[in-house]
Amino acid sequence: MQNQIIKGIFTKFQESLNTEQELREAIRLIVKEIDQSAKAAGIALQIIHTSISEISQGCLKARGHFAECQKGYRKLAEIIPAGQYYRYSDHWHFLTQKLVSLVALTVYLEAGFLVSRETVGEVLGLEITQTNGFHLELEDYLIGVLQMVTELARFAVNSVTLGDYHRPLMISRFVADLNAGYRLLNLKNDGLRKKFDALKYDVKKIEEIVYDVSIRKLASDAPQVPEIVVGGNTDDKPSEGE
Repeated sequence: MQNQIIKGIFTKFQESLNTEQELREAIRLIVKEIDQSAKAAGIALQIIHTSISEISQGCLKARGHFAECQKGYRKLAEIIPAGQYYRYSDHWHFLTQKLVSLVALTVYLEAGFLVSRETVGEVLGLEITQTNGFHLELEDYLIGVLQMVTELARFAVNSVTLGDYHRPLMISRFVADLNAGYRLLNLKNDGLRKKFDALKYDVKKIEEIVYDVSIRKLASDAPQVPEIVVGGNTDDKPSEGE
């Protein structure tokens, strides 16, 4: 009798484990789909390092892949049990940061300002607050923006090679304002803090390019660059018609 009771208990345990494994496998498959679209968007945006004239076309392609990512996130939102977001978030945590970086880069290339967290949420189909369900965590947004800066530092170097001497000055002002903004945050010694500490290397790389351009007077007639603006509405959301 005792053996039957124990067997019944552990049979239920196994059923729970099987259900958990099936759910995680379903999550992995969806995340893989999102990751493929994210990689495609990243490849589309690599055009900025080889052709200034094709940047708009690259952004257009990236927006199409973001739409596919949005579909994937909606699938995840449908299968994640209510209240268990953080139990499974390790599956898409780093992927979301990468996508934030790509969306932020796209909006900067198109409009020249910092995309808001709300707009990133709209582009990817994510809520902003935890109470509304499947959402974009603040830390993922902040880390994603820092990852974008690394790509902008590389872009500053390559834009000079491509003959666009004003671009590094614009990037430098934008990144300097971002740097000042992050310094207002009371960051603890965690992953976000480490990412922010690495920002100084990107800033230094950009400053070196700006110095070389300035000392050679390659951009002496560069226009005044406006201060950084954070897009807080749907005006900075990539649209299908652009």
